[in-house]
Amino acid sequence: MFLIKFEVMKIQIINGPNLNLLGVREKSIYGNTDFESYLTDLRKRYPVVEIDYYQSNVEGEIINKIHEVGFVNDGIVINAGAYTHTSIAIADAIAAIKSPVIEVHISNVYKREEFRHHSMLAASCKGVIAGFGMDSYRLAVENLINP
Repeated sequence: MFLIKFEVMKIQIINGPNLNLLGVREKSIYGNTDFESYLTDLRKRYPVVEIDYYQSNVEGEIINKIHEVGFVNDGIVINAGAYTHTSIAIADAIAAIKSPVIEVHISNVYKREEFRHHSMLAASCKGVIAGFGMDSYRLAVENLINP
């Protein structure tokens, strides 16, 4: 009998400020689903992928999480919320690690306020997915699984 050993792919999802209020805040923009419910469905869809989740409203904590997982995980999906448009520090953290990072946004940021049209993170990321609602996360995971 042969035992086949394979490594489980590890993907970290990081959500930034105010995304802990998904399903409650601005439902016309962000929808009715809380992230934990969506995450349960996402994990069921990819049972052979370990999908970890982290959310913080604090910039430094997001940077610490990027440093913690960015050299060991197979990929990171990040929705940095408003920090997307302001944080050189998060961009530098992404540039410093080896794991590929995909920036996601639930809303189409280009249909919103002008300040949301520029991402400080995009140049350090593998790609950007925006405007597909919560499905933006699935599209990012799909890309990390099948590059």
